[in-house]
Amino acid sequence: MSLYNLITVLGPTASGKTLFGAHLAQALNGEIISADSRQVYKGMNLGTGKDYEDYMVKDKTIPVHLVDIHEAGYKYNLYEFQEDFVMAFDDISTRKKIPVMVGGTGLYIEAILDKYRLVKVPLNQELRNSLDGKTQEELAEILRRYDTDLHNTTDLKIRKRTIRAIEIADYYSRNQTHPDDQPEIRSLIFGIKYDRNSRRKRITERLRARLNEGMLEEARSLLEKIPSDDLIYYGLEYKFLTLHLTGEITYQEMFNKLEVAIHQFAKRQMTWFRKMERHGFDIHWLDGHLPLDEKIARSLRIISREAPELIIK
Repeated sequence: MSLYNLITVLGPTASGKTLFGAHLAQALNGEIISADSRQVYKGMNLGTGKDYEDYMVKDKTIPVHLVDIHEAGYKYNLYEFQEDFVMAFDDISTRKKIPVMVGGTGLYIEAILDKYRLVKVPLNQELRNSLDGKTQEELAEILRRYDTDLHNTTDLKIRKRTIRAIEIADYYSRNQTHPDDQPEIRSLIFGIKYDRNSRRKRITERLRARLNEGMLEEARSLLEKIPSDDLIYYGLEYKFLTLHLTGEITYQEMFNKLEVAIHQFAKRQMTWFRKMERHGFDIHWLDGHLPLDEKIARSLRIISREAPELIIK
């Protein structure tokens, strides 16, 4: 049995992990499985950072799975991601290619690497009715009472997500979970990181670039298809773009609030990855400032040493 059967590439937003992951997949004759909770939605491109051009390596498009698989307005969840990941992983592996998981959604990544035992949580209308008159602060306090790590800070700010998080936590508190059949995952993990100031600069520059590329128009187009509350549900860019488009904040307020929110999000991502390290995951960190060719060369040297079976002879 091979020691490793998956390569994982993680990092905070704006770290260049997609470009690196695509080039690494090309070097390994691999295919990418996206671990991004929002890139699953069609039409949500600039706001979720779908850099399609990054998948072009040496005039070849690297296949990517779990991107653009649902319409905007759908509420994708961790359970579905696990199911979809397993199907993609089995498909890639069966064709004798190397699966390369690339993303920044720490919960999704850890769910695969740590083999979370999840069940599909049904809608609980009685519970939802009991929460109907609660304020957002009351809902957040109810969620905090549950002993679970399955929610994140976004769940505490967006009402629909808080209610769904309570619904999931309540289900888990009252039901035994039964493991689904999952493949044995053995992953070599790479991370791309920058120092704090460089990371902040990259985030701000990318935000300006994406606004210039039409991110506001993208949100306007999405609002023609789904209600504003549903777009706000997705958080970050779509929350503040929607607030501006509905006249609640000015353009400058939108930019300032969004810039701060993305900086905070990137910090939370790095906190999650450091927590993974404390829990025993070995992440081979690469300096984001290194040229791409050097990043690939260093990672291939590590793979040659620790997982030579993954190197094309």
